[in-house]
Amino acid sequence: MKKIFMFLAVMGVMAFSAQNAAAQDEQPADTTATEMVAETTEATDELPEEVPMHQALKTKFIEGGAGFMALVIACLILGLALCIERILYLALSKTNTKNLLNNIEAAMKEGGAEAAKEVCVNTRGPVASIFAQAMIRLADGQTLEEVEKSVVSYGGVEASKMEQNLSWISLFIAIAPSLGFLGTVIGMIQAFDAIMVAGDMSPAVVAGGMKVALITTVGGLIVAVILQIFYNYILSQVEALTVEMEDASISLMDILVKYQK
Repeated sequence: MKKIFMFLAVMGVMAFSAQNAAAQDEQPADTTATEMVAETTEATDELPEEVPMHQALKTKFIEGGAGFMALVIACLILGLALCIERILYLALSKTNTKNLLNNIEAAMKEGGAEAAKEVCVNTRGPVASIFAQAMIRLADGQTLEEVEKSVVSYGGVEASKMEQNLSWISLFIAIAPSLGFLGTVIGMIQAFDAIMVAGDMSPAVVAGGMKVALITTVGGLIVAVILQIFYNYILSQVEALTVEMEDASISLMDILVKYQK
């Protein structure tokens, strides 16, 4: 019996000691967890707030120098306005040439050149304008050779109309980075002036001028890239319409030759 009581007493003491040790371990763990939560909360509170895009752009615009950045933005606005005008003009210039040629051929069979001229006049687009000039001359009794010359000449006029304002867009593409580089030079001059005044070449002295130089350069290059994309798209549309005009003109002359026979 004594051995049993001694065994139970030892077991009780060991269980009590284990419980106390667990309680002591839990207290530092809880303290550590609390400290970690507090540090996480403080770190979250110290995170900078997300700046809206328009506010960030406004800040960079001011840092780059209002004068030069305003000129760069003006190049972007004017260039985009011209690009949108050309894109709309070319979109309205597209014509279903196959249907137009079929209508002209049907009108020639029913009412001759006068009826075909009315079809062309009532259809929009440069192709219909070229065909209208051809029908006017054919109705006046001119030969097919003279009609063909008028088609070629008026085709050149319509192609020139489609290429209007492209020279201005290319000018803005060239001016925008040039203004950016000019701002870069002025920013470098400001940096060297700051070095001369302070008598020190520390980064803090030249940081302001270097920031102006880099921001204006980036702004000019971004404007040039945007306008260059629109410019190449417009050129591709002009080339496609020019090829369409030439192909339709050949088909028209075939119809006129068939009509003369």
